[in-house]
Amino acid sequence: MSFRLIAAAHAVLILGLAPAACGAPEPDGPPSQSAPPATGARLTVEQIEAGVPRPPAPPPATPPAEGQAPAAYAPDPGLVRLQILLDRSPFSPGVIDGLAGDNTRQAIAAWRKAAGLGEGDAADAALVERLAAADTARVMTTYVLTGADVAGPFSPAPGDLAAQAARGVHYSSARERLAERFHVTEALLQALNPGVDFRRAGQTLVVPAVADRPLGEVARIVVDKTERSARAFDASGRLLAFYPATIGSSERPAPSGTLRVVGVANEPDYTYDPAKLSYDRGDRKVVVPAGPNNPVGSVWIELSRDSYGIHGTPDPSKIAKTASNGCIRMTNWDAEQLAAAVKPGVEVRFI
Repeated sequence: MSFRLIAAAHAVLILGLAPAACGAPEPDGPPSQSAPPATGARLTVEQIEAGVPRPPAPPPATPPAEGQAPAAYAPDPGLVRLQILLDRSPFSPGVIDGLAGDNTRQAIAAWRKAAGLGEGDAADAALVERLAAADTARVMTTYVLTGADVAGPFSPAPGDLAAQAARGVHYSSARERLAERFHVTEALLQALNPGVDFRRAGQTLVVPAVADRPLGEVARIVVDKTERSARAFDASGRLLAFYPATIGSSERPAPSGTLRVVGVANEPDYTYDPAKLSYDRGDRKVVVPAGPNNPVGSVWIELSRDSYGIHGTPDPSKIAKTASNGCIRMTNWDAEQLAAAVKPGVEVRFI
């Protein structure tokens, strides 16, 4: 893989690297590009700004029959608010979707512990108010679709590596582009803006008021393979950020022990070379160009073991829910935030 690595002094180096162990598509197939499911009641800004997460719903008495249509997507306004506050904290819940899940629970637990509130992952009113007291800005805002947003270029849904190399790996639509910019699923973006045609500029959207705030300087990263998370610490040992992550698989596990950051590549190409590393993706060398739906996403943090790194993803909704081919995969925005705060030599410890 050939990346433009940015060294500590921000000089650009051109290095020839082996293909990333996790660069191939996820073991369970390419990202889903289907239309968002039907939604329940419309979400309003007022509901979200004052929202408190609902108590967890009991599991259904009987599982849905095979072939039965899934339930309508019904995001919780209180969870949308909580996830935005966590995203800005930055104890990331991964993609903001308004639904309960392990990524949000683990972000809550990490934030509680860092704030001196003890153990636990309950999404209750007291937690939301504590987060809101630490970050008093509104959680929702508006955004006007621009001509650049809708003009593309766009690429078809990702397929195999040869198709990606031939067709490009841009966003597949303006809606996908906007969802990534505001850290949400396409389904939530559409639920916030029912009836909006994302192909037409000039429309005013309701979106999360995310804030891509820089971290302090990261001195150490701890990757927890069991929890499926990565934590960033400063030189004093203070926890700066928590991120959910997809970390290896049983067939292609992540490394063990301690590695170091070698450098950072923004907007990397991805090269699959079966002569060096094979994941049953064919017997021809393929170069997939840079783009947000590149197999390694929008950024690559090179580690000191050949072909391993921390990187982004073409499908943020799958983070910590599937397997990778050995590396540490995050949402593009989480990986970009971390990449901007590390330098060569930063310790990366796997536990």
